[in-house]
Amino acid sequence: MKQYLKTIFALAMSATMVFAAVGCSSQEPTSEPATDEQQEASGGTLTMATNAEFPPYEFYDAGEVVGIDVEIAGAIAETMGKTLEVEDMAFDSIIPALSAGKADIGAAGMTVTEDRKASVDFTDTYVKASQVIIIKADNTEIAGPDDVEGKTIGVQLGTTGDIYASDVTDNVERYNKGFEAVQALAQGKIDAVIIDDQVAKALAADNADVKVLDTPFTEEEYAIAVKKGNTELVEQINAALTELKENGKLQEIVDKYITAE
Repeated sequence: MKQYLKTIFALAMSATMVFAAVGCSSQEPTSEPATDEQQEASGGTLTMATNAEFPPYEFYDAGEVVGIDVEIAGAIAETMGKTLEVEDMAFDSIIPALSAGKADIGAAGMTVTEDRKASVDFTDTYVKASQVIIIKADNTEIAGPDDVEGKTIGVQLGTTGDIYASDVTDNVERYNKGFEAVQALAQGKIDAVIIDDQVAKALAADNADVKVLDTPFTEEEYAIAVKKGNTELVEQINAALTELKENGKLQEIVDKYITAE
């Protein structure tokens, strides 16, 4: 099911949430339609495709999609004089939406991989993360990455965990939402779940039946995806990311959702 949320965020001096993104916009009526480049340069709205099932990067709160990616996208948008429109969809629909021009950027805890680079272009990295393993709390057989080989592993469809799980086992159970995989694990239907580290912590926080292993399954980098060939938009977002890194706003957003243990 696809849900649409349209949100406009302002960058405030002492804000608790800062939202950003860069995107296309319409111009004054002309005899010919505006090009993508003209739209991007003139302010307006940026459509962000995401999957709001990846806390703390994107999730629902009081009926709105919030999280690290949404705030970073919003902060970029504000830096560029634009507003942000968030569109929630299945994770594996994000890249097709970008390719079809139905969204301007994809931000959903998306790892940069060679396969994805064949379909979209990526901005600079905005956060480093890892894939981790969730197991049942009483599991004594799985202690690290080497122990999941050949096991039945649950993943969220289309995510990096989905890609990596297939490298170590033929028994991959795919779920539309990460919490569904964790539920299946708690019920003993699968042996483990492979998913992003901060997402894993959020999903396991209130479930005493499961635990997250300390040793990462993989290390990776997250970036914003844009339609293949749209180098101007990539450059604009990179410039905004650089500014947000230098003024400390990017780290402020991450720290708001991910606290040191």
